[in-house]
Amino acid sequence: MKEQNKTFKRSLTFTPIVRFFHWIRAFCIFFLIFSGFYIAYPFLSPEPNTEPTNFLYALFRSWHIMVGFLLISVSIFRLYLFLADGRNKNERMSVSDLFNIKIWIGQIKNYLFLGPHPYIKGVYNPLQFFSYFFLAVLVLIISLTGVILYYNVYHNGLGGILFSMFKWLEVALGGLANVRMIHHIVTWIIIIFIPIHIYMAVWNAVKHPDGGVDSIVGGFRYQESKN
Repeated sequence: MKEQNKTFKRSLTFTPIVRFFHWIRAFCIFFLIFSGFYIAYPFLSPEPNTEPTNFLYALFRSWHIMVGFLLISVSIFRLYLFLADGRNKNERMSVSDLFNIKIWIGQIKNYLFLGPHPYIKGVYNPLQFFSYFFLAVLVLIISLTGVILYYNVYHNGLGGILFSMFKWLEVALGGLANVRMIHHIVTWIIIIFIPIHIYMAVWNAVKHPDGGVDSIVGGFRYQESKN
């Protein structure tokens, strides 16, 4: 029996900088969740010391703030790459599929094992693009509320600048207590989003082994050539 050799075409899905930022943002989100829980409820206690050096709570707060600003910085630059970088035009092409009802129906049928994966122009199918846009909105909300919580503790320097920029938002949200509550609610929404995202990414990679999780690690997608 003659064995037919298959040929595959390799195409760049995610550039190295996009992949790097993806994992930096993932680290930031996981660390901020952990440190945020500690700030809300300190579950670790340092060893007693006669010297005033074991300020574990202050240390966690400092790390939380630094990683929070790192997340904001990376998210802003990631948005720039999506909108303006020529090497990421395949991501922008996913926007057109977002308004295609046939692709939506085909993708939902694929997830329900009722049909093949529809042809998409860009990197993301409509459900993926919508979920990532939703995550971006969550990151925006938690960043803005985090900035408000920051300048209410650190009033000078950067805190003073941020106060003049975002005090109106604090007032519009109903005060500091509401801002803190929104910050916590959005944290829980992100916590729920994470396992769903991981499950769907792995599911897609297993059912359609031409990219998926592999492409966010290696950057390339391998599709069977029709020629």
